[in-house]
Amino acid sequence: MNGEGNLQNDLTAQQSQEMLPEQMTNEQLQEAFRNQLPPAQQSPRSKLVLIGSGTALAVLAAAVLIQVLKTENLDYPKTAAADTSGPARISKEDASNPTLARIQRGNQYIVVRYDEVARECVARVGEDVLENIVNRTIIKLACEEDGVVVTESEVDQEIIKITEEFNIAIDEWYQMLQSERNLTPIQYRRDVIWPMLALRKLAVEEVTVSERDIEKAFLRNYGRRVRARMIMLGNLRHANEVWKQVDLRPDDFELLARKHSIEPNSRALDGAIPPIPMYSGSAEIEKVAFKLKQGEVSGIIHIGMNRYVILKCEGYTDPVPVNKEQVRAVLHQEIMKEKVQESASKVFDRVKKQARVDNYLTNTVTGNIKQTSGTTSGRPSATPSTGKSRTSTIPGRLPPKTSPQQRQSTFAPRTSTAKPSSR
Repeated sequence: MNGEGNLQNDLTAQQSQEMLPEQMTNEQLQEAFRNQLPPAQQSPRSKLVLIGSGTALAVLAAAVLIQVLKTENLDYPKTAAADTSGPARISKEDASNPTLARIQRGNQYIVVRYDEVARECVARVGEDVLENIVNRTIIKLACEEDGVVVTESEVDQEIIKITEEFNIAIDEWYQMLQSERNLTPIQYRRDVIWPMLALRKLAVEEVTVSERDIEKAFLRNYGRRVRARMIMLGNLRHANEVWKQVDLRPDDFELLARKHSIEPNSRALDGAIPPIPMYSGSAEIEKVAFKLKQGEVSGIIHIGMNRYVILKCEGYTDPVPVNKEQVRAVLHQEIMKEKVQESASKVFDRVKKQARVDNYLTNTVTGNIKQTSGTTSGRPSATPSTGKSRTSTIPGRLPPKTSPQQRQSTFAPRTSTAKPSSR
């Protein structure tokens, strides 16, 4: 009998150890507690104390259970401060979806987890961020195919070159990008400079410089230029009205420019603009300007949508006395830079068309769309783009909003490192 009784007690103790406190009866709680005591403490008097305190122990266990259930229902991980009996324990689910915030009011609190924040971010800016990642990945794949590599040192040198052009310290440049473009230094290096350099390297093999290119660049940088004043109008009716006034009172051109011109920089200078060179980029302006005589007023020149210009010639500058062969290397470098920049945008468009992009966020397909048998993923096929999607941003420089170039006239000639400072 004693052996059977001991066996029964052992089984009861083992079951009590395997059961949670909330699953035990008062007797089982007492037995579990008694088994945890050393033999010297298991006296008859101790048994009476345990029997008398059974109800209190049950109430205590129930209170603990309520706190456990409350925490589990909110799925809030314990912290070291909340559980001083040992290190904090975070489940695998918590580690993959960590808590980012805990909001408490009185006895109630709610936690905000990573997934909830991520969903909100995707809903707000997901399309822009995804498009940026896709474009960068397309360029990366094209570089890998052509063996093109852009190093961190090259990125550093390009940023130094840009800041020197704007005569600004690198730290100030980064601050300006952060405040005006909402770009961190890492984003600027990764999303702007690296793609720009990569596209240049992809484009450089497609660029050639002809003798005609050298001749145009030489005339643009060292040839004679037209000194002129300009009035810009926003519609043809207004342009006709102003031209009639100019034709009647050509000596009042400066006054009329200040009164009517819609181009703010030249208007503030009574219509004065930098001397106009040949092959500076505005063929309509150049064609008319170089036919004018000193003091002569042009007709109305249509240079684009809702843009009309009236010029008054004030003479010509003298050509710079320099031999073309002396500056050929500089001109060649300048032309290459211009052509590579132009070609980079074409290369970007081409590599985008060569890559198929299934955008499941916008439910569109772009690029090399071909009908294939079978599927490569468990996602449903996206809808081919209809061309109405927003235009992708070509990676390139992001000058500050108040750059020196923006303070120049709209028709200011492009400057060149090959051109002497004085004419």
